[in-house]
Amino acid sequence: MFVLLPPSETKATGGVGAPLDLTSLRFPGLLEARQQMVSAVTDLCLDLPAARAALAVSPTKDSEIVATAGLRSAATMPAMLRYTGVLYEALDIPHLPPAARTRAGERLLIQSALFGLVAGRDAVPAYRLSAGSALPGIGGIPAFWRPRLAVPMASLDRPLVDLRSGAYGAFAPLPDAITVRVVTENAAGQRTVVSHFNKATKGLLARALVTSRAEIDTVAAVARVARRAGLRVERTGDRSLEVIT
Repeated sequence: MFVLLPPSETKATGGVGAPLDLTSLRFPGLLEARQQMVSAVTDLCLDLPAARAALAVSPTKDSEIVATAGLRSAATMPAMLRYTGVLYEALDIPHLPPAARTRAGERLLIQSALFGLVAGRDAVPAYRLSAGSALPGIGGIPAFWRPRLAVPMASLDRPLVDLRSGAYGAFAPLPDAITVRVVTENAAGQRTVVSHFNKATKGLLARALVTSRAEIDTVAAVARVARRAGLRVERTGDRSLEVIT
């Protein structure tokens, strides 16, 4: 089982790993595209006003722009530790037992605006780039990655649980993936999609899936693991689940 996550806007700074080595990342067929993307964003970030406009950020993010300009020489850390948003706080990789951390490094895949697709264990630097950015010579990020991700996605040899947000889901539609919708239920039993708890709940589900030693290869198996973790889950289709908060 692979668990596909979105990245987060917020990222841990620093790291103790060697500088970025694009040839060491999983999915080596993406090397040329990654080189193109890294060159585009580092060149852009040498010009603060242009970078603010392209990345849609204010001057308060100038330190991140400067760091992005130097990302080739920056220290790295595993991608599953680099991202620090609400989903990753709930996933809580630092407090997993060693065996579960190893499974997380293998099972977690992260959609990235900069790198396309990385494994949880892949060593990456901090950077500023999101799905909504547009880069000179690249254009829109989802449109750049969509044709380039088709082969890597097709090469995955296990079932996939897709926990991406809509913005990152646009990078590579996956009709055969297991999808999860987070909903809330009122007193009348009516359910609506939630936003506030969506990321945290998906982080808890991802944690359960990487912590489990079981072979997770079906929708029913995903639901069993989720229930053991204390989540209320219902199957809503051949490849879909709802988590009720």
